[in-house]
Amino acid sequence: MSKLEPPTERSLDRRSRLNSVIDSPSLQHVTRHSDEAAVVQIENCVGFVQVPVGIAGPLRISGPDTAAFNACGGMQFEVLKEAMSRAPMFLFASPGHAIAFSRAVPSLRIDFARWAESTSRYVQVQELEASIISSSVHLYCSYFCGSAAGQNMVSKSTQQACEMLRISEYAKRFEIKGFFIEGQLASDKKPSWGNVQRPRGVEVLAWGIITNAACEEALGCSTERLYRTQTALKEGGIRNGQSGCNINTANIVAALFVSTGQDELKMTLYFPSLPFGTVGGGTLYPSQRECLDMLGCSEPARKRKLAGKIAAFAVALDASTSAAIANDTFTKSHMRLARGEIYGIRVPKL
Repeated sequence: MSKLEPPTERSLDRRSRLNSVIDSPSLQHVTRHSDEAAVVQIENCVGFVQVPVGIAGPLRISGPDTAAFNACGGMQFEVLKEAMSRAPMFLFASPGHAIAFSRAVPSLRIDFARWAESTSRYVQVQELEASIISSSVHLYCSYFCGSAAGQNMVSKSTQQACEMLRISEYAKRFEIKGFFIEGQLASDKKPSWGNVQRPRGVEVLAWGIITNAACEEALGCSTERLYRTQTALKEGGIRNGQSGCNINTANIVAALFVSTGQDELKMTLYFPSLPFGTVGGGTLYPSQRECLDMLGCSEPARKRKLAGKIAAFAVALDASTSAAIANDTFTKSHMRLARGEIYGIRVPKL
C-alpha cells in the first residue's frame, strides 16, 4: 500500500492482526528488539530469531592474498570464477524467428550490455548464450556483480535490457511477442547440472594436506584409515544418487551464511556455485557485520576471501567428521556435545 493511499478496511484488518501477533505474550524472544524491525527490508517483519554464534578454528588459510601455505595444518584456496545469472525467455511467432534471433544474439550484445549496465555502476555483462525451445529463446545472461551476491541486481538489469529490447528495432525484425524475466535456465535457488557447468555465485576450490602424524594426533586415526573411510562414504553416495561428494559441507555453508587429506592425505573440495555477498542484503545488519568483521571479510573487496574461508572450513569439517566415523567416535561426540550425555553401549551377555 502506498503512503498516499488511504487505509482500506482490508489493510486495517491486516494491521490489526499483525499487531496482535507482535503483542502476543508467547513471542517474548522474537519481539525483544521489535523496535529495530522498521529498518528490515522484509514484509511484515515483527522481530528477530537469534541463533547461537561460536568461533571455529583456528585454521591457517592461504589464498591469493594471504601468507605462505603451511603444508601441514593449513589450507589453500583459489577462486576460479564468479558470476550471477538471470535467464529471460523470449516468445516468437515461429521457430524460424526464434532461430534468427538466437543467431543474432552476438550482434546485439553491445546494446544489451549498455541497457543492462545502465541500472548499476557495479553490474557487468559477462556472457549471453541463447537456447532455442520451439518458438522461444532462453537467453542465459551472466553478470559480474562486484562484492554483492547480485540476485536482485541482475534481475533489475535484465528487466531493463529486456524492456528496451522489446521496444527496439530488434523486436520488429525478429517479431518478439513478449518475454518472461526467468525461464529456469538460471537455476535460481535450486540445484542443477547447469550450476555445476557454470557458476551462479563463486566457483572456489580449497585443498590441504594432513600428515599421518598430525592425523593420528589430532583426529585419532591414521591417514590410511581416514582415506578408506572417505572412499567408502563416496561409494555409498554414488549408490544413493547424490550430486557431488562431501560429508557435511552444508553445516559450514549454513553456519557462515547465517552468521554471515602413502603417509599423507590430500583433501580437496570444490564449489561450482556459491552465491553470496559481503555488501547489501542481510550483510547490512549490525550482528552480521560484526561476524564479517571477525572473519576479516567486512570490506567489499573481501568477498573472495570469504569464499575461500567457507570452502577451507568445509574441508576441515569433512576431515573431522570422516575421522569421527573412522575412529568410532561419531555417535559418542554427538551425544556428548549436542545433548550433554555420557554415552555408552551396553552389550548384552550372550
